[in-house]
Amino acid sequence: MPLSSPKRWLPGALLALVLIAALYVVTLVYAAGETLLAGTMLVIAGLALWVYTSPRTYAYRYLFPGIAAALIFVVFPMLYTMSIGFTNYSSKNLLEFPRATQYFLDETYQAEAEPLAFTLHADGREFRARLEDGDANKAFVSGPLALTSKAPLELKLEPAEQVKIVLGDPLPIKDLIAKQPQLKALAFVLPDGRKLRMTGLRQFGEVQPLYAQQPDGSLLNRRDGSVLRPNFDSGFYETASGERVQPGFQVGVGLANYTRIFTDKAFQEPFIRIFVWTVVFSALTVFIGAALGMFLAVLFNWDALRFKAAYRVMLFLPYAVPGFISILVFKGLFNNNFGEINLILEALFGIRPAWFSDPTLAKLMLLIVNVWLGYPYMMIVCMGLIKAIPSDLYEASAVAGAGPLTNFFRITLPLIMKPLTPLLISAFAFNFNNFVLIALLTGGRPDFLDTSVPAGTTDLLVSYTYRIAFQDSGQQYGLAAAISTVIFAMVAVISLVQMRFTKIAREEAR
Repeated sequence: MPLSSPKRWLPGALLALVLIAALYVVTLVYAAGETLLAGTMLVIAGLALWVYTSPRTYAYRYLFPGIAAALIFVVFPMLYTMSIGFTNYSSKNLLEFPRATQYFLDETYQAEAEPLAFTLHADGREFRARLEDGDANKAFVSGPLALTSKAPLELKLEPAEQVKIVLGDPLPIKDLIAKQPQLKALAFVLPDGRKLRMTGLRQFGEVQPLYAQQPDGSLLNRRDGSVLRPNFDSGFYETASGERVQPGFQVGVGLANYTRIFTDKAFQEPFIRIFVWTVVFSALTVFIGAALGMFLAVLFNWDALRFKAAYRVMLFLPYAVPGFISILVFKGLFNNNFGEINLILEALFGIRPAWFSDPTLAKLMLLIVNVWLGYPYMMIVCMGLIKAIPSDLYEASAVAGAGPLTNFFRITLPLIMKPLTPLLISAFAFNFNNFVLIALLTGGRPDFLDTSVPAGTTDLLVSYTYRIAFQDSGQQYGLAAAISTVIFAMVAVISLVQMRFTKIAREEAR
């Protein structure tokens, strides 16, 4: 019987291999503790199987890769950030409860017994350890050791008389120092079950687990008899007196982070002021950048203007240069003491503005730099939109005796605003989260002097969130995630309102 054509079974075989590989990756991700990501990937794998095997979903096979990428790189991070906002996740509460418990159970203390003398001997390319109990006049030898990894390792020791090998001279102290990180990861187990760990370069001592887990989940300290109990409200193990013991663990806190944003005065006052400045900064940047770009585009559409190509190239250069380079250049130009801008102002007017220490001047500096970075894009877009306007409209306007301002407000502006509006809304959303500009130019400073939480007068909500999450406020990831979720909701609502008003304005214009 002839074999079936490879064209018939090859697609199915490839799909099966891809799905097996996807399930393997999902298993690895789940084993690493990333349950939400593993679930997302499993859903995508199931959708892929359905889309590429069902005849009813044939039309979606070309769209699915893009949809899958959006789910992994857009939807999943958004949902993950939102989920963190409902926890106490912070630099003090990094671990999950089982891992925090295991951390305490892995703690050890040195027993009162005398440590054993330790020497290390070369055995070809490997090593052997020899431990000697001087009181009992006994010696023990380990098996071959590579000593190339810092991973924890337990190794049983055998009585020296049972190990039929002649050990060479012990390694000198300098070699022990070089191997100290690997030796600290070792735990030797004596024939009687005692466990030994490195307590000095020349000795290993007996260690015992510091904590023992009791049936009720508390941890008994074997050394002093104290008890640690988990508090699932605070996310810490606590002593009988209520003292919290590090490390903490993650617990759900519900809406506590969101409530804290709007009710805690330490966060409420800077949050409101920073939100107002963020909206003003975004709106002014878009308005001034769009107005300047539109003005230049109309100017370059003037037929009598000479050397237009050279002007376009010169004015487009700010957009061609990478933004972070331009920001750093401006940071030098605005330097209070050595910047060229202050040197020129001092020579002309005898003034030397404090751009980085005065809140108003710092905000003005941000607007100047951001408009400089953004106006070339608006200029290019407006030039293209103006070129698409039929020339006979301007000819009819000229016959009617209209001037340049009439042409602009009656012909140019109404015809380019409709396609330009989505770009203005996206530019507003981008500048609402313009973290790079703040981080490289001012760092959010100068700081407010009347707030207990570090916050800057030039901070946007996104940079304020970054400072809470990673810098000044104890790395409160849960609180920062809640603020990020609020920012996302604000940008979405503002964009929808802008689109709604724009739609109403267009309908009224008709």
